[in-house]
Amino acid sequence: MPLRRSPSGTKRLAALVAAAALILMGCDSGGTSHSTDGRQQLTVAALPLTDSAALYLARDRGLFAKEGLDVHIQPVQQSIQALPALLKGQVNVIASANYVTYLQAYEKGTLDLRILAEGVRIAPHMMDVLVPKDSGLKSPGDLAGKKVAVAVLNNIQSLTLNAILAAQGAGRPVYRQILFPQMGPALEKGQVNAVHAVEPFDSAIQGQLGARVLLDGGSGPARGLPASGYVTTHDFVRRNPKAAAGFRRAIEVASKLAAADPGAVRTELPKYTKVTADQTKSIHLPDYPATADASGLRRLIHLMRQQGLLQKDIDPAPLLVT
Repeated sequence: MPLRRSPSGTKRLAALVAAAALILMGCDSGGTSHSTDGRQQLTVAALPLTDSAALYLARDRGLFAKEGLDVHIQPVQQSIQALPALLKGQVNVIASANYVTYLQAYEKGTLDLRILAEGVRIAPHMMDVLVPKDSGLKSPGDLAGKKVAVAVLNNIQSLTLNAILAAQGAGRPVYRQILFPQMGPALEKGQVNAVHAVEPFDSAIQGQLGARVLLDGGSGPARGLPASGYVTTHDFVRRNPKAAAGFRRAIEVASKLAAADPGAVRTELPKYTKVTADQTKSIHLPDYPATADASGLRRLIHLMRQQGLLQKDIDPAPLLVT
């Protein structure tokens, strides 16, 4: 979304740029270089979510190396934090990138978006609306007007929750932006009435606080929606066609592996998230599609249009790198 010329807008822009600078300090200004063995080096920003499993599988199973790539993964708490660095070429790809944010940036002309590969599609209980075990909220209809935490405002979480509640004839809550790691403490302190948490934070909050599931965030009209992907810029694809194609192939192979063998994902999660091997047994995984699908993205775009998150229809087909 565009940043207004206001004190709060200026502070937000400064915060994003500062976050990107801190996160990506030491990265090559051109974003790509070659290692001593001739492999092209790429920097990929990624969230510690189940969405990123294929990225880590591709790295650890040697799939990137097979494509002549040396991929450095830089963790971030919000994919939007890496957007300034992507625009500057300091980051080549953003993984677990929330489609809603990047489609909005594309519509506004902020980002000449390209989607290298799909990340995940929404599956049952991969994200849930959680409330304290003694909460007076007993049904989804009770959320109307209540404070619900989401990681980013006007994004995939509020988009899908609004759609689920509308399908049930229920009113909307009031959203509060709280990063996933801080959602548990915010719920415990009563700063919000509920949190909309994505795995692995979903299961962690339930385990640590005894929070209960009020609503399955992967149900109804949310089921099967494309939630996140591996995004880059048109300029990167134009300048690095072989690297872009190799990255896409590696992710697609890893996604097929994740879909066929959930155990491989559960083994990978403790390597980049704060969950133990034992805790991964109860985590609900998303769907890992083998290839990006324009029809699924059209469904997402239609929902965004309905809720006013896009002003016009976007054809996603030209944005997919094939």
